Amino acid sequence: MNISQILSQRVAQVPASMTLVIAAKGKAMKAEGIDVCSFSAGEPDFPTPQHIVEAAKQALDEGKTRYGPAAGELQLREAIAQKLQTDNQLDVSPQQIQVTNGGKQAIYNAIAALVNPGDEVIIPAPYWVSYPEIVKLAEGVPVILPTSAEAQYKITPEQLKGAITERTKLFVLNSPSNPTGMVYSPEEIRALAQVVLDHDLLVLSDEIYEKLLYDGAEHLSIGAVSPELGDRTITCSGFAKAYSMTGWRLGYLAAPLPLIQATSTLQSHSTSNVCTFAQFGAIAALTDPKSRDCIEQMRQAFDKRRQYMYDRLSQLPGTSVVKPTGAFYMYVNISKLGIPSYEFCERLLEEYHVAAIPGIAFGTDDCLRLSYATDLASVEKGLDRLETFVRAISG
Repeated sequence: MNISQILSQRVAQVPASMTLVIAAKGKAMKAEGIDVCSFSAGEPDFPTPQHIVEAAKQALDEGKTRYGPAAGELQLREAIAQKLQTDNQLDVSPQQIQVTNGGKQAIYNAIAALVNPGDEVIIPAPYWVSYPEIVKLAEGVPVILPTSAEAQYKITPEQLKGAITERTKLFVLNSPSNPTGMVYSPEEIRALAQVVLDHDLLVLSDEIYEKLLYDGAEHLSIGAVSPELGDRTITCSGFAKAYSMTGWRLGYLAAPLPLIQATSTLQSHSTSNVCTFAQFGAIAALTDPKSRDCIEQMRQAFDKRRQYMYDRLSQLPGTSVVKPTGAFYMYVNISKLGIPSYEFCERLLEEYHVAAIPGIAFGTDDCLRLSYATDLASVEKGLDRLETFVRAISG
């Protein structure tokens, strides 16, 4: 029997995550002794803050190694609810929180619990690589809305309004954005919120990069615009980016109670509870005042790298870049070089040992994503190699 010929249509139509594939290839080359400069992974290069690690160690010492509730430890859900009330002005209770195995599972659970076959989900492009694939796995229809560098890779209320049909169920909003680093201003969020209300939509707001802001950018959670918006918003986030806890696999979603009950049921039949002792590390991340200083130290380091990378890329021939105000990515337009993004990144890795993610993974084949979540020395060396490659192509 050829198993590959009898896989479900559901999984056969979904490719592997290109970001993970290229990151893995870069790591394999490093394991072979090759000096690879990686701009590929969306993973902070800082260690998890020590007070978070110590809290998890203490939980282990105290025997917190048993199964827990599928929705998450109550103490953690209380801490998340308090954080959302204080930082995001979201009126949620602990019962409206589900803890998940990473931010990706939060998004997967929400879409799986909401989307029926044929339902349309509006996704602005460039988009995080997994949004449309998760919609497809739920047998929904991703409706991709293109944006431009001139518009700072943001959709307008008019674009959103024009994409809505009788089959539209959900609008996916990601600010700060992966892959562009763009941040919607509070005024822009309010304008999009009005369209959501006028057309009776649901909105999934992915806010995992909310703590990483620059140049005075301000984050507004769309669910905080009004009580009516709060009743139709699913807020997804996690601990990976701001707290450098990528391998801990801790995320969460906040939503109206009936949806949380549905996603908790779904998770009870898939992964069950999140690692119990890891959740006590997350409690420390949210409740220990030392976390604020740790986040700010990382943010300042990211900002320094952002400034340096932007200055270098702005002088690179045949390319253009919009300066990001959030996250830790630079989205570089390479259309004038005349090479498709995957071929560009493949050659860059093979010939110059620099790992970057092709824009085709994010819905735009004329760009590439560079992550500056790596040390400044590696940023400098990687950009030297990239510049050599680009100048060789452009003549």
